[in-house]
Amino acid sequence: MTRDEIVRRLAELRDEQLKLRLRQGTESLPNPLRLRMLRRDIAKCLTFLRQMELAERTAQPTEKKND
Repeated sequence: MTRDEIVRRLAELRDEQLKLRLRQGTESLPNPLRLRMLRRDIAKCLTFLRQMELAERTAQPTEKKND
């Protein structure tokens, strides 16, 4: 997945999580474990984004200053 796809998926997951949290406050959820699954999927997306960020940093050459 590309960075944009992961960011889009992360937004979808967070939106669904918000809706379920609000719904949980007013009624019982048909699948309460879905909140746990969403939390874990969000963490996975954030982990992938962080790995991409670190990979980009290590791929960039570092500049050395000569004094």
